[in-house]
Amino acid sequence: MRTAFIKMHGLGNDFVVLDAREQAVPVMTNALARALADRQTGIGCDQLILLEKSDSADVRMRIFNHDGGEVEACGNASRAVGLLLGQSARIETLGGLLQVDPAGTGVAVGMGEPRFEWDQIPLAYPMDTHHMPVAWEVLDNPTAVNVGNPHVIFFVADTCAVELDRLGPEIEHDPLFPERVNVNVATIESRQRIRLRVWERGVGETRACGTGACATAIGAMRRGLVDRIVTVALPGGELVIEWTEAGRIRMTGPATESFRGSFESSDFGG
Repeated sequence: MRTAFIKMHGLGNDFVVLDAREQAVPVMTNALARALADRQTGIGCDQLILLEKSDSADVRMRIFNHDGGEVEACGNASRAVGLLLGQSARIETLGGLLQVDPAGTGVAVGMGEPRFEWDQIPLAYPMDTHHMPVAWEVLDNPTAVNVGNPHVIFFVADTCAVELDRLGPEIEHDPLFPERVNVNVATIESRQRIRLRVWERGVGETRACGTGACATAIGAMRRGLVDRIVTVALPGGELVIEWTEAGRIRMTGPATESFRGSFESSDFGG
């Protein structure tokens, strides 16, 4: 069975999108998602996105990381799906319902309300998530935020000086985080601008991470370091994050369709 796919990206964070509303697709397993995401022998992507019909929204979005694990949320993928839909819509995810709206040349995503309680991150035991009394070598005093998936944020003088390829996986797999964690290192450049690098669980360092930008902005706002609307600069480009007076997060940025193709599912075990 040949299956059509759409290759997309948000600031270089790339996806393979399968639309099960329009065609029959193979039953998605972790092994199949991992095989399709492989950059040497598959199509290649950070995340595989499966779109399905939803009883509670306009579409259901399932997200599989590069390692094949299914996760709750992906802000960049939400913008990509918003671009495909071409209109305002609600998206059902494991992390909750998202609202997407066209916004100039990009897409705005209503990411819901951030969560801060230790068991909502989740952590393995009770702890202050605003100023966490933990450290991994030079990375200390982080804050933790759940924006549909778990993030820990470290504010540092220079993001480029952090050995994220070494410390990222160590923190991601630390027993403190029973569901693993996304690791963000951020430098405050002004009250309107943050520079950010992200180690994404199950993926590695990415050119962009929408939920990481949201979590980092919220963490910085909580500490009074930036204003309620801030630009987050990632290696792949910039996102604008707002924490509204109603307590909800709004992320705005670009999404791009790269190309379309098809694959023979039996070649990947589907």
